Amino acid sequence: MTPTAFREIRAAVLREPNGPFVIETLTIDRPGPNEVLVRIVAVGMCHTDLAVRARHLPTPLPAVLGHEGAGIVEAVGTGVQKVVPGDHVVLTFPSCGLCDSCLTGHPSQCFAAFPLYFSGARLDGSHGLHCARGPLHDRFFAQSSFATYSLATERNVVKVPKDAPLELLGPLACGIQTGAGAVLNSLRVRTGESFAVFGSGSVGLSAVMAARLCGARHVIAIDVLPSRLELAGQLGATHAIDSREQDAYEEVRRITGAGVHHALDTTGRVEVIRGALNALRPGGVCGILGASAPGSELPIDVNMFIGMSKTLRGIVEGDSVPDIFIPQLIALHLQGAFPFDRLVRFYALEEINQAVQDSEAGRTIKPIIRMPA
Repeated sequence: MTPTAFREIRAAVLREPNGPFVIETLTIDRPGPNEVLVRIVAVGMCHTDLAVRARHLPTPLPAVLGHEGAGIVEAVGTGVQKVVPGDHVVLTFPSCGLCDSCLTGHPSQCFAAFPLYFSGARLDGSHGLHCARGPLHDRFFAQSSFATYSLATERNVVKVPKDAPLELLGPLACGIQTGAGAVLNSLRVRTGESFAVFGSGSVGLSAVMAARLCGARHVIAIDVLPSRLELAGQLGATHAIDSREQDAYEEVRRITGAGVHHALDTTGRVEVIRGALNALRPGGVCGILGASAPGSELPIDVNMFIGMSKTLRGIVEGDSVPDIFIPQLIALHLQGAFPFDRLVRFYALEEINQAVQDSEAGRTIKPIIRMPA
């Protein structure tokens, strides 16, 4: 063990592009200043993890990924005041706390977001995980929670109620927070307005549930999988469009008359984003949040913006303040108003590669990896 190592852990290590996750024994450091050591109970698998695996995002390999952790605080470093050992927490996206965005209440727009998310190390270049086989990249979203223990920071742990189902809560850290936040915080859909989401995975279905909570008149889900469209209807969609069978743009116009007030693309596909823009009514707003392939370009007729006053905006993490927003989503869930549990399927750590296959094949909407007790 290294001089600062705290204990041995088990973790899923990705060693090559598009390769399998390999369960290995690593060592993890004691928490440093402003760090929190968390015993992971369960962790959601997000499209962003798979985008790194496919090399659409640049975290260096080998690495421990995972950024939707939920667990119990084991130890805290000097200076930590938010949590104490024994607290239940969700591990969400990190932020520096010092830039203009953070200081004005917009941590998802943190100036240091890219290195904090994807560099594979602390900002000073150091690591908290160590492997006998050689160098290993960690600190993915300041957590690397595809592991039995995780080192996070005080800023990206969110204390949650102990009566909430902890093993279910990890996906609130990113995917579900992103979809719901896009509707509630970014687009601010209002009662009586119309909303369409392109892509009905975990992010899109979370947006559907949020739009229902807003009282939107039309909540339109668009996908190519009938099973997901059926679930969208059960979760609050007023209309479902199979884009393999129907022209989504024409169908949205038929349903709404003039187009939607708000559209959200979760796919990252440029042709779908163009369709979402076309589906807007004059003055409408389209949010985009999917991870597009590197080098993707979006050819758009600029007159769409000048002549029709349409807006295209990027959305990161639902523009949320996690310490406020995640407890709100938990409260809604406990009231039965935000049933995100219907999106999930659980897998053991040793089944993580099956979770990848099921997610990519569309058999599972939101995998959650349970850690061994």
